[in-house]
Amino acid sequence: MSTGVVLFADPHATNRVDDMVAQAGRAYELGVRQVWLSQNNDHDAIALAALIGAAVPGLGVGTAVVPINPRHPLIVAPLAQTAQAATHGNFSLGLGLGGHEPERRAFGASWSNSIARLREHLTVLRSIFDTGAVDFCGTEISAQPGWPVRVPGGAPVPVYVAAMGPKALQVTGELADGTLPYLAGPRTIAEFIEPTIAKSAAEAGRPKPRIIAQVPALLSDDTDAARNFAAEQLSFYEPIPSYRKVIAREGVTGAAELAAVGSPESVRRQLQRYLDAGATDLVLSGLAWTDARAAEELWAFTGSL
Repeated sequence: MSTGVVLFADPHATNRVDDMVAQAGRAYELGVRQVWLSQNNDHDAIALAALIGAAVPGLGVGTAVVPINPRHPLIVAPLAQTAQAATHGNFSLGLGLGGHEPERRAFGASWSNSIARLREHLTVLRSIFDTGAVDFCGTEISAQPGWPVRVPGGAPVPVYVAAMGPKALQVTGELADGTLPYLAGPRTIAEFIEPTIAKSAAEAGRPKPRIIAQVPALLSDDTDAARNFAAEQLSFYEPIPSYRKVIAREGVTGAAELAAVGSPESVRRQLQRYLDAGATDLVLSGLAWTDARAAEELWAFTGSL
């Protein structure tokens, strides 16, 4: 898996799918070989990944990320396998635990047992993807046998989890193929994420997991202005408990210090620190995502890495 980028929808596009497919095609022309899509309330990331991957052959597509709530794994599995078949093996499923307050606002309900639900969700997906069958009854999720669960051409599906806490990392190491942390800096990866998830995977007899670090990025000759812009864009995350913990663990005062900003040479050096810390892959999340020129500049830079 090469260094990838997050694609952002143009809020002014007359057709969301056409716009995202066109963006993906242009990114591929500029050398990008992996794109990631977030789950929005106004589009479905797995469906969009399938359409993009089918339209741009050879481009890796993934979700970063689809919350597991309120989705049952028997719904997620056929969606993911359909996307894998449509992209001819170039799809990656990125999952997240979600957040209680956004869930309450969106669905009128929340699911409190996050780690237990993650474990059971991944257990069902692992069974379907690895064996083509499932028979599971848990405290949070059940999936009984009786109908086909394998989509021809749809397996295997690599599964990654946006896990940053110790319990989530342990479950991810046992049952998934790696983690997709966002705003987890080099120190956090080296001292906490890598040893925690690697130990869990080894104890479960699984291969060493991938650590796909999602890094906010902005190319600019004016580093001070870029850093101020990053602070504005990333301030949203600082009150959120999970992000507050990783920011504190990193020993920085704010999320902006975890962004890779500046000249191409400077950004390249900052990204290398993530790889040196144990990240196996990088995903650049453009901060100036509403600026088409800035987005293309970042895509071209990514394609050169």
